[in-house]
Amino acid sequence: MIKKYKFGKPFETEAVVKEIPVEAGKPEIGEISAEEGFCLIYKMTDELVVYGLGEANRGINKRGYKYVSLCSDDFNHTEDKLSLYGAHNFILLSGESQVGLFFDYPAKLTFDIGYTRQDTLAVTCDDADLYLYVITGESALDVVKQFREIIGGSYIPPKYAFGFGQSRWGYMNAGDIDSVVEGYRGNNIPIDMVYMDIDYMVDYKDFTVNPERFPDFKSYVAGKKEQNIHLIPIIDAGVKIEDGYDIYEEGRDKGYFCKREDGSDFEACVWPGWTHFPDFLNKDAREWFGSKYKVLIDQGIDGFWNDMNEPAIFYSREGINALDECVKETAKTKLDAKPGKLEEHFNKLQNNHKDYERFYHNVNGEMVRHDKVHNIYGYNMTRAAGEAFKKIAPEKDILMFSRASYIGMHRYGGIWTGDNKSWWSHILLNLKMLPSLNMCGFLYCGADLGGFGDNATRDLLLRWLALGVFTPLMRNHAAIGTRDQEAYRFEGIEDFRHVIGVRYRLIPYLYNAYLKAAKENDMLFKPLAFVYPEDKHCKQVEDQLMLSDELMIAPVYTQNATGRYVYLPEEMMFVKFMQDGSLKKEILEKGHHYVDVALNEVPLFIRKGCRIPLAEVALSVPEIDESKTMMVGYEM
Repeated sequence: MIKKYKFGKPFETEAVVKEIPVEAGKPEIGEISAEEGFCLIYKMTDELVVYGLGEANRGINKRGYKYVSLCSDDFNHTEDKLSLYGAHNFILLSGESQVGLFFDYPAKLTFDIGYTRQDTLAVTCDDADLYLYVITGESALDVVKQFREIIGGSYIPPKYAFGFGQSRWGYMNAGDIDSVVEGYRGNNIPIDMVYMDIDYMVDYKDFTVNPERFPDFKSYVAGKKEQNIHLIPIIDAGVKIEDGYDIYEEGRDKGYFCKREDGSDFEACVWPGWTHFPDFLNKDAREWFGSKYKVLIDQGIDGFWNDMNEPAIFYSREGINALDECVKETAKTKLDAKPGKLEEHFNKLQNNHKDYERFYHNVNGEMVRHDKVHNIYGYNMTRAAGEAFKKIAPEKDILMFSRASYIGMHRYGGIWTGDNKSWWSHILLNLKMLPSLNMCGFLYCGADLGGFGDNATRDLLLRWLALGVFTPLMRNHAAIGTRDQEAYRFEGIEDFRHVIGVRYRLIPYLYNAYLKAAKENDMLFKPLAFVYPEDKHCKQVEDQLMLSDELMIAPVYTQNATGRYVYLPEEMMFVKFMQDGSLKKEILEKGHHYVDVALNEVPLFIRKGCRIPLAEVALSVPEIDESKTMMVGYEM
């Protein structure tokens, strides 16, 4: 059952697509105050588990910490971080009853889930202008399915997007990309995609291609497609301010950029230098920007990733002016009179929340301050693309995923979880985010395998790839200045060939499982407790997941480990993909086990009575011969 409650004058985010009547009064869930801002207080029993929040820090069970829904450009995902790139305001209270809460509110929203008081959930925001949806169901999964039904169907990518992709910030030209393709194909390692970061552009300008670095780009794209390689360029949110740049001039002349309060176009510095931000909350501006993807689609591109769309801000004109004033003030006094003052101003330049109060959107003729709708900016950038694709190339399926997101964006694209690090703890964080993202509709998702920042090691990359084998988005991505981490860079290339090859053996199964989850508003990845609600041990398991209806995955995520402990809620078949192409199978009874998993092995568990198709290894998705799949399973 779903009930909708209205507080104040909510902004229409269009996250929910199903018409639901507004209930009178307040919901019978905790104590709610809407006098000065909004506050919901709910007393949690000891056994209550709190799921949800999509792309959020820490565990599958969100109890014990504080989380702030505020799309944030923060590359340092340590345990103390309250906000990441997405804002997904859905939680599921799972105890004696099953209750889902969706707070449709596009500004900053805080979830204190036992942080201030261990037994208290407190959800607060500054303005009491929101919709609250209360969903009750027979099971946790029933609540999720009801929520998924009202927010609309999940994006379905092209089949090639289930292949392996290689990315790096720093592929500067066609020669670099050719080298990557040769590195994989020359070593018989499967690959379908090479990603193009900001260096392919002319001076970081959207929808441009540097002709010196990529001469005759259209022919180059076509040549790569003949090799079954799709080039996937990045698109950033900021538009460079430069006379003669058609995107800038059109946006300026048509009034499609976000404005200051005085009506002038807001200016901020991002990768291209001084930029304007397209007003993605303005329907006309959204249609205009979306139409520009045609520039690259006409050159053969059929996949994109949207970035910097929180929006990220290096600094603004106002921020620089404030820093100048601080410098002048400090120069008039002794430097030790204001310890840390200059440093404080420097640190506040990037992604300063005051900047989000300095510009406005035109929403149906009404000027809306950005900080009041901050969390739906990236969502509407990807919406602009998704809606445009249906007009530009209605016959094509186009890959699209984004960094910033809000519930509702899942209808237009997937997400990757942003600038993680080459840390073992981030393999586990990747795993724990998967079911939470699925709850919020994001089925096409994944992390930067091997880690974006810092330096990957051979063993870390192999272990992370063994998890990435199962995630819909399987991409190795690294930052400029870090150690090269393409699979062929390390010794023992045959191990990488094998692990990535397992992905291609599983694609027939994974693709169909994805389509089924999308069609049925189901989750591809579930916490064990969703499938085994009566098993008290399953509520404690945070490092194993159920995959679709047939499998359980339990990756190794610890340095120097030769295996790991697992808990089986029922008798299962333990399967390891061995390097020689064979499968090692063992029936394990219900309970706790230690399983050996070598660096070059991929483990999974098959439930009793289930089986899955396995293909032969192929170097690309189109080369998979599904007529030659074999069935493997645990027959009853």
